[in-house]
Amino acid sequence: MDAIKRQARQAGLLYVLIAATAWIGLLYVPNVLYVVGDAGATADRIRASEWLLRAGIATELFHQIVQIFLVLALYRLFKGVNEALAQQLVILGALVSVPIVLVNVLNEVGALTLVGGDDFLAPLPRPQLDALAYLFLRLHSRGIAIAAIFWGLWLLPFGLLAIRSGFIPRALGFLLLVAGCAYVLDSTTALVLPRYANAVSSVAGVLEIAEVPIILWLAIWGARARSAGAASPS
Repeated sequence: MDAIKRQARQAGLLYVLIAATAWIGLLYVPNVLYVVGDAGATADRIRASEWLLRAGIATELFHQIVQIFLVLALYRLFKGVNEALAQQLVILGALVSVPIVLVNVLNEVGALTLVGGDDFLAPLPRPQLDALAYLFLRLHSRGIAIAAIFWGLWLLPFGLLAIRSGFIPRALGFLLLVAGCAYVLDSTTALVLPRYANAVSSVAGVLEIAEVPIILWLAIWGARARSAGAASPS
């Protein structure tokens, strides 16, 4: 049991590290720099605070690298519970979503290049450069929406594993299922039915918070004694 608790706490600490950094590039930087519908104002803000966009890029790269180690830690923790579900967790939580986010960072790099005033861009007028930079930023936000579908999907096998494990409270597993469905619904609506995005996001955004309890549980308590007959992770 001590080994399971140690593995769970290691996963929890990695999870906390992601939660503590992901909001910078995914929420804070866009809210500060992006002016909806105004390419020129957005470009001016980036020029004035280029370091902030670079910080957002750095945090995106960082928390996705940590995500890889988190998923591997959870695989080791749960593989004895159900190998197939643990493999799904790895595929959806790292092998698919992480490359999407890492490649998507190139859109922000492209926006930085366009507003940077490099000599080779001199033939293009500034309004055109600003518009192209804004386009790259919009593509980045759409890329995040695509990645968020998999941020939801990976919580589904994670939730089922928590429910079946015997060393994680079943309620936390059900909360993960709720959060996973909310992520998928929120992102899919934004991409496919944008006119309903705000209405869906107002509800789904609250339900996504259901992911937080498992983070705190793993980091603080790790695992509890398994109930009789529960699988024993190797």
